[in-house]
This record gives sequence, C-alpha cells and structure tokens, in this order.
Amino acid sequence: MKKFDTQKTVQLVVFLVITAACVLIIFMNKGLYHTIGTDPSVKLMCGMLWLALGISFLFIFLDFNLFSRFKQDYGELDYVVHSDPIAGIANRYSSDALIEKYVDKPLPENVGCVMLELTNLKETNQLYGHVEGNQMIRDFATILKLTSLNLCFVARNGGNKFLAIFEDCSSEKIENFLARVSQKVGSNNREAGTHPIKYAYGISYNAIDKLDQITDLIALADRRISKEK
Repeated sequence: MKKFDTQKTVQLVVFLVITAACVLIIFMNKGLYHTIGTDPSVKLMCGMLWLALGISFLFIFLDFNLFSRFKQDYGELDYVVHSDPIAGIANRYSSDALIEKYVDKPLPENVGCVMLELTNLKETNQLYGHVEGNQMIRDFATILKLTSLNLCFVARNGGNKFLAIFEDCSSEKIENFLARVSQKVGSNNREAGTHPIKYAYGISYNAIDKLDQITDLIALADRRISKEK
C-alpha cells in the first residue's frame, strides 16, 4: 500500500512538472504562441493534447481518491479483526500476534505478564443482565487501556479475563500498572449508577520465574490469580 502511494505521488509530481514546463515554453516562445493561435491544425493538436493531459490528471486524482477510501476501509477492517467487539481493546488475535514473536525462541528476562480477571462479572450478568455485564467489561477495558499507556500491551483474553504483557519489564513497571488500575477502579466504583468492579490478578516475571516459553509465563500468571475477598 505504501509503495502504491509513493508511485502515485511520483506520477502526479512528474505530470505537474511536465505540464508546467509545457505551459512555460508556450508563453515564453512568442512564435510558438502565435502559431498555436493562428494555425487551426496546430490549435486542434494542442487542444487534443490538453484534453489528454486533463483526462490523465482526472484519472490520477481518481486513483488517489480510491486509494484513500481503500486505506480507510482497510483500517476499519483491521480494527474489526484486532479489536474485541465488546471491550473495544485488543482481542485474543492481537495478543496471539504479539506472543508469536517469542514462540520457539529463548524468552528474554525482561518479559513480564499480568493476568486480570473480573471476579463479579458472572454475578452481574445473573443479577442485572448481560447488558450491564458488557458495560462492566467496557469500563474495565477502558481502565486498562488508560493505565497501560507507556507501560504494556493489554488485551481481552476472552470471557472475564484480560492480559497485560510487558516487553521491557521491571518490578516497578508492574507495580505502577497495578497501582494505576487500583486507583481508577476505585474512582469508577465511587461513581453513582455504576456496578462496582471487582477483580483479581496474577503476576509472572521472567527475570524471577526463569521460563523458556512465553505461553508458560502467561499460564503461570493465570494460575497465580487470587480471588479478592
């Protein structure tokens, strides 16, 4: 797509330069300008050439317009493929794409993982319906999206679980992330008209846990989830 965009841009620039050069030659050469104005055959030929240039410009413009629409449609499709429809953040497909980078390779020590679980989602669905349950998912996902900025990648891992992966990890970054989550969940729960969010989490950090595969690191974080009381 980028290559096509570059080609069309170069094509448009060359077209405009040639057109400007032709116009400049005509107006600077008085004999040629007079010939075009007085000779019907030359005038017809020039008219046909200008028509061809105009049509060429129109097609280049249409190409740009179609390409712009294509990029917009591609962006929307990419968002649909990689975004969870309820949570509005990255989905399992996106997290699998990130995990793929580390599959069948020695896992670096600076990779960490936090698995988070909404512990009262099932209860909310039963008492208030799935509409309220979905709203809780969206609220929690928004909190994770805001708190993960410049720290980690977050995605909904399906159901009531969410995954945070730290690629340049440290204990301080994990603690900072969890502190942000706790603060924003507390603020959310104090707002009137919202059902309280209850969550639990498990942590794994390869500098400490010394695992070979990222899938093992994620599974360990999942096993370490402790229910909040």
